Amino acid sequence: MQAMCSNSSYTAYSITTICYSSMPRARLATFLVVTGFLSTVVGYLGAPADCTTFAGGNDVFSMDDVVSKIHTDHGVTGDASSDFGRMVEAEPSGVSRPSSPADIAALIRFSLSRPTPFTVAPRGRGHSTRGQALAAAGGVVGHGHDDGAGRRRRRRVAVSADGTYADVGGEQLWIDVLHGALEHGLAPRVWTDYLRLTVGGTLSNAGIGGQAFRHGPQISNVHELDVVTGTGEMITCSREANRDLFFAVLGGLGQFGVITRARIGLEPAPKRVKWVRLAYSDAHAFTADQELLVSKRPDGGCGFDYVEGQVLLNRTLTESRRSSSFFSASDLARLAALAVDTGSVAIYYIEGAVYYDDVTAVSVDQKLEAVLEELSFVPGMVFVRDASYEEFLDRVGREEQNLRSAGAWDVPHPWLNLFVPGSRIADFDAGVFKGILRDANPVGLILMYPMNKDKWDDRMTAVTPDEDVFYAVGLLRSAAAADLGQLERENAAVLEFCDRAGIGCKQYLPHHASPDGWRRHFGAKWRGVAELKARYDPRAILSPGQGIFPPPAASEPSTAASARTQKDQFI
Repeated sequence: MQAMCSNSSYTAYSITTICYSSMPRARLATFLVVTGFLSTVVGYLGAPADCTTFAGGNDVFSMDDVVSKIHTDHGVTGDASSDFGRMVEAEPSGVSRPSSPADIAALIRFSLSRPTPFTVAPRGRGHSTRGQALAAAGGVVGHGHDDGAGRRRRRRVAVSADGTYADVGGEQLWIDVLHGALEHGLAPRVWTDYLRLTVGGTLSNAGIGGQAFRHGPQISNVHELDVVTGTGEMITCSREANRDLFFAVLGGLGQFGVITRARIGLEPAPKRVKWVRLAYSDAHAFTADQELLVSKRPDGGCGFDYVEGQVLLNRTLTESRRSSSFFSASDLARLAALAVDTGSVAIYYIEGAVYYDDVTAVSVDQKLEAVLEELSFVPGMVFVRDASYEEFLDRVGREEQNLRSAGAWDVPHPWLNLFVPGSRIADFDAGVFKGILRDANPVGLILMYPMNKDKWDDRMTAVTPDEDVFYAVGLLRSAAAADLGQLERENAAVLEFCDRAGIGCKQYLPHHASPDGWRRHFGAKWRGVAELKARYDPRAILSPGQGIFPPPAASEPSTAASARTQKDQFI
């Protein structure tokens, strides 16, 4: 075979082609695997497919090393073509299962070595709802939580000697962080309601839950990060070092880098929890009590350690109630009777928790009673459970198993999450729960609980309303195919109402269909976001599913169907 060698330079990275005139059979087989992927990904990019090593910065990577961790068979790429939302489909050309941050850096640099880079999306567990973790005809990183052969990945949770923090891999699930920290009698301060999410995934959004009123979101409790940027650099950053990247990545929707390690603050873990739900038929009393609870400080010796809330619409209670891991059938019957007796469109309930351990067990009941005496819930409508700390934190995991067994987990999830200014929550309640959704009978949850803005760091990319107190409102509804359209129309009506009424909402886990929508979303932060994008991901290859910045191959077909057509052409 005639040797064909050349040298080319693209962007800031050089590509070195290697002669292969006398390639052994085994080497040839490897080469065919390599060029098979290149034909898939690079074929539509128009780049040569005869490279076996490439250089990026000062590092030279073996193409075999990169490609050996990339899976291109349709079974794998098909699984990575959708997400938890089940409403968007975009099949990647390959799925990378890296074994180290260096593998992610190599993949990114490999992409950048092409004349037109392919996009790269960190997927984690794929719990986005509108395609944010997808990469049509690009590369997806970290699909699933195993090594591709059904073996669970090793836990990367290292607790410091003094117990003040844990260094955690970005690919780790929060349930594994919990288990690793509890082995030392410790735990992070803030948890999302669902723990089978990756650390990198929640930190790229904010990570909110019932402890956020006191400690802020998860991003406010990070001391340090390791990040692979969109230029393929591996950078350690914190509030003191490389701070612009640190603040950009936290809540940055995956636009500036891939989080490969996070240093997370810890505190002593409680042993058990008094888990409480308090019912209200009046929205004003409900929100007034919530705001009273989140105004309390831990040094005051009273208050809840966790505060959330839910809205149960009338039809849900009277027509579709079912027992849960907390409410029994008789509990729900009492709530339904309350809705009927009061004529309320909805029943609201505060969900609270008081943590305790062996030392404080003797006083926990008195502490709980002192809190309840200050509140204005419907008399007698107090529901209390005692649970282990781990059982309480993993409560949604148990609900997941119930939904999976009922075939109700892998269905469309047209979720809408909003941050609503505290001063407008009554208007929101009147327009949405007593208006748009008055006669709805959703399958799923409606969350509604307040947070304190002073617990958020405005230097981070995440955006919130500009008020001291704002509410997280989550319309976490699931749909069979028949009613998906109706739920989407209701979501659109909610957004239109908020816009028309000047509520000033911000989307959490945002989705916007236009550049103008994203500019309005970020507001005063937009210019900084664009500048940081140009610095840390100048070719706009990271997390294209967010739709914030045009991808590098924007002139190429980008729909799921056309991406599959291109892929099939080169396999």
